[in-house]
Amino acid sequence: MWVNHKRVARIMREDNLLAVQPRAFVVTTDSQHQLEVYLNLASRMKLTGVNQLWVADITYIRLHREFVYLAVILDAYSRKVVGWELDGTLAARLPIAALEKAIAERKPPPGLVHHSDRGVQYASGDYVRILTKHQMIPSMSRPANPYDNASCESFLKTLKREEIYASSYENLEHLRVNIGIFVEQYYNQQRLHSALGYRSPEEFERQAPCQSGTADSKGATITFFTSSAQSSTGMPEQGTQRRPLLQTSSPLENHQDGSMNDRCAKGRLSQWKGSTNEQQQVCQSKIVSTEGFTPLDCAQFCAHHQTLPIETEC
Repeated sequence: MWVNHKRVARIMREDNLLAVQPRAFVVTTDSQHQLEVYLNLASRMKLTGVNQLWVADITYIRLHREFVYLAVILDAYSRKVVGWELDGTLAARLPIAALEKAIAERKPPPGLVHHSDRGVQYASGDYVRILTKHQMIPSMSRPANPYDNASCESFLKTLKREEIYASSYENLEHLRVNIGIFVEQYYNQQRLHSALGYRSPEEFERQAPCQSGTADSKGATITFFTSSAQSSTGMPEQGTQRRPLLQTSSPLENHQDGSMNDRCAKGRLSQWKGSTNEQQQVCQSKIVSTEGFTPLDCAQFCAHHQTLPIETEC
């Protein structure tokens, strides 16, 4: 039976029915840029405590007359929101403000991995300089793959479903106050997470073994590919470091370009052999296997983090 759209509209009008308009989609990730894109380390990490991996993202929120944008940073281990910022622009200053709040709140040790999408805001020079200043390792998702940043995407879905879509906001400042209450008083302190054993992020952090002193002080491990050979983890001399350096234990002996691997490893070691104790800041991460990690990837990884005390055998 064919029905004219005018008849449908008339029947709906008589029954006081309204057609639901689809929400406007706003693109917040501009990955078409010439800035440097970093290796994806987050999906290869096995976390053992807080401040080892932070995940960041940006989303939009629609007000009555405008779109505003929210930048958030979560600790991937506890799902806790450690930094956020709200503004009417997508400029780099938005995620930078969220990052500065997270750093001031958590004071992370060197070697923390910061994971985000490939957006121009996170690849910008100002943002990367802050990461370098605090000895953080940048990591970026694969193109058009939100699963690499699933925990942050899940938080944004929860925020919109439980707060944004259930409320009406007068202006940007009204929204800012409500998001602050939702994040600080509800999400971090009260909302239960099945991935955390039905505990809130703050409760999970308080009860985590690494916080109670019963866990090993070693940092997260990064496995690039499963190795059939048994790998051994080299450790620095006792007394010189408080935590192990970021290091790899399985050289890619099958690759022919061994000279590049040697230069990559020796360059990192020679840079830090003469360092003083004050200079020898310690990374919280270590790489336990690099089988399948090409020499070119290794060289790029080392080149990205020349300011970090990275001990690598590529």
